Amino acid sequence: TTLHKREGNPYPRMAETPSGMLNAVGLQNKGVHYFVEHIYPRIKDIQTNMIVNVSGSAIEDYAETAAIINELDKIPAIELNISCPNVKQGGMAFGVTAKGAEEVVKAVRSVYKKTLIVKLSPNVTDITEIARAAENGGADSVSLINTLLGMAIDAERKRPILSTVTGGMSGAAVKPIALRMVWQVAKAVKIPVIGLGGIMNWKDAVEFMLAGASAIQIGTANFIDPAVTVKVVEGINDYLDRHGYQSIKDIIGALEV
Repeated sequence: TTLHKREGNPYPRMAETPSGMLNAVGLQNKGVHYFVEHIYPRIKDIQTNMIVNVSGSAIEDYAETAAIINELDKIPAIELNISCPNVKQGGMAFGVTAKGAEEVVKAVRSVYKKTLIVKLSPNVTDITEIARAAENGGADSVSLINTLLGMAIDAERKRPILSTVTGGMSGAAVKPIALRMVWQVAKAVKIPVIGLGGIMNWKDAVEFMLAGASAIQIGTANFIDPAVTVKVVEGINDYLDRHGYQSIKDIIGALEV
């Protein structure tokens, strides 16, 4: 959610690519006040943990939105989206410099008292530098990677497929990059790392945990199979049983290099 309503980008804003997809939705949402008044009452009694993703166009936007969500008893955490490549102002700027990342995290940390996750952009030279900045700013955890900046072209029309020309790439094609970055960040920070980027099945999830991720996120795979998360959980449990592990904690960072 954002502080104010966002219309998002014009269509077309999604495109299928080999082994993945591009999106340029542009954070379309009705704003945090609508969320509090209309969505939160419907979901607050669901028996699971819910995390709200927060973005903004200025540091003050992030802090004000976080302060509002801080008052919601049934929301135990927020994820700061400082890395989305679809927004022309705000998101990308904060996520690509250590100084910008630390400033926005510090501002949110000063008003938000629950678990604070910071989502990192892969569109940087050294992602460990940004991760350490988020940690220094007070993040409880970092999640990575957000989408890679890409584009698609219609050769017949000689036009870009997306209305925004470029968009965020996700799906199986980005997994090797995401895996490498998770491994690097897990060694660079002391806070938990949440891994994402190209996770399509249980084996992918296990690989991210071996690389150092304490938890994982699944996005694009849901477009292919809405039941993928359940299958991933079942697959992980089977893997643990087959290898004689007592807990998922036994495989986190267990990669032998």
